[in-house]
Amino acid sequence: MTAFVLVSGGYTGGWLWRDVAERLRGSGAEAQAVTLTGLGDRRHLAGPGVDLETHIEDVVQTIDHVEADEVVLVGYCYGIYPSAGAADRRPDRIARLVHLDSPLPQDGYSMLDQVRELMPPSPARERTLGMPERAEDGWRIPAPTRAEWLENGNLAGVSPEALDRLARLSSPMPLGPCTQKLRISEKVAALATTGIFCTTGGTADIAALEALVASGLPMVQHLTDPRATFFELATGHWPMLSVPDELSGVLLSAAAGEGRRLGTA
Repeated sequence: MTAFVLVSGGYTGGWLWRDVAERLRGSGAEAQAVTLTGLGDRRHLAGPGVDLETHIEDVVQTIDHVEADEVVLVGYCYGIYPSAGAADRRPDRIARLVHLDSPLPQDGYSMLDQVRELMPPSPARERTLGMPERAEDGWRIPAPTRAEWLENGNLAGVSPEALDRLARLSSPMPLGPCTQKLRISEKVAALATTGIFCTTGGTADIAALEALVASGLPMVQHLTDPRATFFELATGHWPMLSVPDELSGVLLSAAAGEGRRLGTA
């Protein structure tokens, strides 16, 4: 049996995966949605000491408690950072690491480092870089309001009801996980991977990645590995809310090693 370990991004929790997890289980797979410390229904555990290592350990513990032989680890948005850290610690358990509309984490960089150095200028970039200034008591970033989600969240395809749920259940985000530098080894790049791009309102797609590979950019050359596959979803940044059926199908296809492959540079 394949087990999907689903790791959400900032301000959210395991509840975000409800519809997708239900569909994956209906297909016969196991699905475990991780709620990171200080978020979701674990928001009461938030504090200034919560950092990226805390969240990596959350994911590691979930992997350790899965009995399935194959673990497909899915990191969404910020969630790819603790997912990559956990994959580095448990590479023998990971059949595939899935980047769901997320960056490509680099050793020695924090999430904010990568946004600062690699994200093109945009209001979203400036808002993300402003997280430390918005942090209450120096460590807790308030959750976006419904209006802020609408303005900045790339919610294409999300119903008003799902938006209401997002706004109601969003929790403050500890700052520490966003500023602590990730430490990973080459074991992560050696894993089978899948990238899923959400192309409506997004800034990246398969064609853009192919151009980066062709340019010779070192950090993406390992993605020409035949085990690296890619998909596109014509939706906004929240596919688990906007297109849960399509996302579940793509995750099952990714677990089977399907998807588009890149040519060599």
